[in-house]
Amino acid sequence: MSTPINQLQSELTTELDSILWYWSKFTMDTKNGGFIGQIDSNEIINIDAEKGSVLNARILWTFSSAYQITKNEEHKIIAKRAFDYILSHFYDTEFGGIFWSLHSDGTPKDTKNQIYAIAFVIYGMSEYYAISKDNKALEVAIDLYKKIQEHSYDPIKKGYLEAFTRDWKNIDDLRLSDKDANEKKTMNTHLHIVEAYANLYKVWKDETLQKDIIEILQVIDTHFINEETGHLKLFFDENWIEKPDVISYGHDIEAAWLLLQCAEISEDATMIARYKIHAIQLTNSTKEGIDVDGGLWYELDPESNQLIAEKHWWPQAELMIGFFNTYQLTSDKAYLDIVLKNWDFVKKHILDTLNGEWYWGINADYSVIKKDKAGFWKCPYHNGRACIEIINRIKTIKNE
Repeated sequence: MSTPINQLQSELTTELDSILWYWSKFTMDTKNGGFIGQIDSNEIINIDAEKGSVLNARILWTFSSAYQITKNEEHKIIAKRAFDYILSHFYDTEFGGIFWSLHSDGTPKDTKNQIYAIAFVIYGMSEYYAISKDNKALEVAIDLYKKIQEHSYDPIKKGYLEAFTRDWKNIDDLRLSDKDANEKKTMNTHLHIVEAYANLYKVWKDETLQKDIIEILQVIDTHFINEETGHLKLFFDENWIEKPDVISYGHDIEAAWLLLQCAEISEDATMIARYKIHAIQLTNSTKEGIDVDGGLWYELDPESNQLIAEKHWWPQAELMIGFFNTYQLTSDKAYLDIVLKNWDFVKKHILDTLNGEWYWGINADYSVIKKDKAGFWKCPYHNGRACIEIINRIKTIKNE
């Protein structure tokens, strides 16, 4: 008998294959090597687009992680392609960092060390090592972890600084993108450092790394989670003075499940207990951003109480994992119902059923947002991971 959970597992297995098919078919750069830097909303490939380190690291992680479910050798081959390209083009052998971006021909374009990007390379390299046992992948991941600890870690005030020049000097513009505040300590980077470190710890049981994971979780607990509102605080200066900004529903729900997962990997009982509480509170606060159609709005400006009335692809993917996680924690079927309704919304409005992959998002009037299908920030990571996480979680439930 088909239950809603069985149907969800089946549909997400099919969707994972579809996402991987799209990236396998359309993003191979046969001219310059590696992967195409951009495919626009009309499926037009820009062979001359710059290549982003975050995109390439996320491709590496996605195909490595998915291979553990699909056992499709083509997926492993594509993971190796991403690994080889990052190693030969993005990895800075002179100063030991990661170039932020490359020209389309693979030569360095923006050589700054953005810690967020380095964290994603650690994340991808760790996952690739898990499927390949290629010692070079582990060696690079460990080396980049040590570089972050050496240059980005703040031993006095704790936490991590955002960005540096290629040779690890201070840099004026610390932002990930134009929409971000130019501040030295951000929630987004801390979230992805701990994600990367936890993934590395799964394949490299180093005691110092374990302590670093626990300390980051303590820092996030202290500074980034607003227990009054149940939302995240996003931007701080180096002295932990907050610079108020928007409420980011996608980050709230991503943090809800991801930080608990990191705590569980760290095996620290205190942090696991704390982040179970945070997971439920962050999930409940995210409900504020869910529309009647099941879709999750992008952001809210709390000062004006104005929504940024768009529904982007990645917050939907994170909502599915986050609410499924809270369903597992509480056994409250209401959280599962929200997952199922959101997945229906995604199928109806976010999936590109003609060409494959997910649209960037939709506007309030349900018109499609005309932004990249693949690009600097449009990767197979969020939607691919949602499929992978929920498939694995359903398997766990069935085995209990």
